[in-house]
Amino acid sequence: MSADEPAQPPADGPRKAPEPSGVDLARVALRAAKEQARARGDAAQQKKQARRGGGLRSGARADGRDPMALGSAINRLITERGWETPAAVGGVMGRWPQIVGEDLAKHCVPETYDEDERVLVVRCDSTAWATNLRLLAPQLVARLNQDLGHGAVTLIKVQGPSGPARRYGPLRAPGSGRPDDTYG
Repeated sequence: MSADEPAQPPADGPRKAPEPSGVDLARVALRAAKEQARARGDAAQQKKQARRGGGLRSGARADGRDPMALGSAINRLITERGWETPAAVGGVMGRWPQIVGEDLAKHCVPETYDEDERVLVVRCDSTAWATNLRLLAPQLVARLNQDLGHGAVTLIKVQGPSGPARRYGPLRAPGSGRPDDTYG
């Protein structure tokens, strides 16, 4: 390898994102400098107010210390954390009877939502209602996506009723491997 040839990354090694250069590097540096200057300015203003004996006071202009309405604070938190879709699905779970109808809502209840796979799990109280919901699932997915935004729910996983845990009789041998194995 000569000094004129660029170094090649190994064929089996992971590729790294290219380092910012030129205009991109200047933008990153400018943004960092502005943030540092803003932080220094805020600290200097707080020191100045503390010297005057006022402590922390809010001025005529809005800043981060001003009180905020509860709804605005919650919306800001949801946006900052990226909880828009789970919050919207939670709202759907609260409005389940209005979305699917009273009759279906009496027998089928949403249990969980997997944000990564975008799957809504619904439990029904009988196998007949589970079959009915499986037939209605495509229309229900379309209605939910219309309500929540395209692609919020890709699949509805329908589960039937869960039966009671199997009880073992008194003739089961201790240490046996299977429920039908009574002799070990």
